[in-house]
Amino acid sequence: MQTTLINPAELFRLVYFFDILAAVVFAVSGALVASRKGMDVMGFMWLAVITGVGGGTVRDLILDVPVFWVQNPAHVSACLVTAVVMHFVAPLVESRYRTLLWFDAFGLALVSIAGTVKALDVGAPALVAIAMGAVTGTVGGMIRDTLGHVPSVLLRHEIYVTASVLGACTYAGLDAAGVERLPAMIGGFLTTFTVRGLAIRFGWSLPVFRASEKQERWTSERRDSEQG
Repeated sequence: MQTTLINPAELFRLVYFFDILAAVVFAVSGALVASRKGMDVMGFMWLAVITGVGGGTVRDLILDVPVFWVQNPAHVSACLVTAVVMHFVAPLVESRYRTLLWFDAFGLALVSIAGTVKALDVGAPALVAIAMGAVTGTVGGMIRDTLGHVPSVLLRHEIYVTASVLGACTYAGLDAAGVERLPAMIGGFLTTFTVRGLAIRFGWSLPVFRASEKQERWTSERRDSEQG
């Protein structure tokens, strides 16, 4: 008789709890942007919610399934409470920003895998599921950065989106190989968390495109001619 590490009901409750926690962590990052921009409490709430649930919302709209927080507003409620609290304690949290990065890495790993799982569950191909995992983990932050007029995670040199994609690929690969859901989820989670954690610890970044001297000169001449 085959035994499982954890029964499905307990697994669902555990994942749901950590999913709420991930939304709170993302909401904190949104609220920090609001604090740096000197926004009022409504600005805090707006950026916290859009960061906390933005990625999952876009994922569900693309997959054409009911948006998760419309069915159960617990995630939005958690983000709103977080925003109000952050309105008063933002300087304290800002002073511990590096610690927050590790919580953010945890949230990124969790929701990236959750997004991949959900896409596969509704019948999406593996490639689409991987994309949905990355969307779930990163799009909320992209919207936050756009609204807050700060450089997007896509424009930074740090490894962030890459970590999300690698974790999603790991889960999709293990699932295709017939590995049970819980071990596959743990494998994907550890991949994203480890890659992102190493990037935080050692300042890793991917190589960036370097234009040749000829290209830079051509770009400069074109810019000067347009301004003239």
